[in-house]
Amino acid sequence: MTAPHLGIALFTSAQARAIDQRATAELGIPGFELMTRAAAAAFAMLRRRWPGAGRVRVVCGAGNNGGDGYLVARDALVAGLSVDLIALGEPHGSDASQARDAFLAAGGTLSSLADGTRLLPPDVIVDAIYGTGLNRAPDGQARDAIEAMNAAGAPILALDIPSGLSADTGATPGVAVRATATATFIVNKRGLHTFHCEVAGDIELHSLGLPDSLFDTPDAHLLLAGHLPSRPRESNKGTNGHVLAIGGDHGTGGAVRMAAEAALRTGAGLVSVATREENVLAMNAARPELMAHGVNGPQALQPMLEKASVVALGPGLGQAAWGHALWTTALDAGLPTVLDADGLNLLHTQERALPGTIVLTPHPGEAGRLLGIDTKAVQADRFAAVRDMARRFQAVVVLKGNGSLIASPAGEVAVCPWGNPGMASGGMGDTLTGIIAALLGQGCDAYEAACLGVGLHARAGDVAARDGERGLLAGDLLEPLRRLVNGLDA
Repeated sequence: MTAPHLGIALFTSAQARAIDQRATAELGIPGFELMTRAAAAAFAMLRRRWPGAGRVRVVCGAGNNGGDGYLVARDALVAGLSVDLIALGEPHGSDASQARDAFLAAGGTLSSLADGTRLLPPDVIVDAIYGTGLNRAPDGQARDAIEAMNAAGAPILALDIPSGLSADTGATPGVAVRATATATFIVNKRGLHTFHCEVAGDIELHSLGLPDSLFDTPDAHLLLAGHLPSRPRESNKGTNGHVLAIGGDHGTGGAVRMAAEAALRTGAGLVSVATREENVLAMNAARPELMAHGVNGPQALQPMLEKASVVALGPGLGQAAWGHALWTTALDAGLPTVLDADGLNLLHTQERALPGTIVLTPHPGEAGRLLGIDTKAVQADRFAAVRDMARRFQAVVVLKGNGSLIASPAGEVAVCPWGNPGMASGGMGDTLTGIIAALLGQGCDAYEAACLGVGLHARAGDVAARDGERGLLAGDLLEPLRRLVNGLDA
């Protein structure tokens, strides 16, 4: 791995610990030296972000994360800041003990959690309770300290990872520090970028000067912003894919229209819609560029499949006889397919062979049904769930949610760093289906289409949310989407 890629590489906590150990075993860098470098990077980050801070409170646990905290506190004292240090127990291990001694030698004093109420309010709090090894809910003094930090009203700088957040999964099994910013060390951790990762605030990676040779192949990676290349001048509508969107049962015609229109805005040359007859007039009036057809069953769908190059299957499809018949017929055609919504629900009720090129786009509830587990279990380890699903169905899988994950059947995983809570509204998944289908039609392979599509969708949502997250509509993504897919400033 080269240095420019380190910022998007995501590692497990076990990988991070192994790199720490290799730094000592192969390069002879003592653990206390790494601790000193981490503290210096974190204190520099604190000064840069809060230059006017005069009083710092550092809350230290007993492990090496606490050792980092003791050294941040020492550096703050040396810089002339007022420091309150709350120690949650005696340090474990020689490095953490040495760090505490360094803080005391600089003139620092230790306070207990019970002393917190008599201390002056801090300008910044440093969270140094737990590092990457925590995989349970904080309890006892640690839980009380986390609750006190969150209630203090001061900005919080977390060291390596917010205490209470799983470094591997992004889950918070109990209370967790709600950090304003996180200084993470050596490598970026998976859990900082999915599920409850918002508790990390702004994340800065500090590699502590370690050489590239120490780093393993990462477990996953963050998406980079991307777009499609310029088209050749001799392009025509037939060279840019013919997407067939199938769905829109009684009362849900809007879902398939949103998927189809998103495919158009992403650059599909042609987009047809197979839907209920009742939807056709409104669809043709609102978006005449769509070729909407009323289909009453497989015989009416077959000619449309013969003309299509890609299928977007599921938005508003329903699970009754009409939807099931179209679902079966479309999958039998073997075309590259994006399967979403009721298309996934039907797959849960009826196992069957899938096309060779297929992208599944479940939310956690749909993923749980397909895996035979509950939604909570999916969210408890989103990385394991998305890999299991991709392997089981031999499909590219997009597990939607905060920090959407994209997995290939080979186990490669990408994480989306964009998106916002305003996108939790009806129709957003339908637009994503159309976007990915259009990218398949324009020559992307399944994994590339899913990665690029998820990124474009989330970035368009962020642009649209500039006017506010509440009230954000799926249709609001279409104009910024058009600019982003062309590489223009949105």
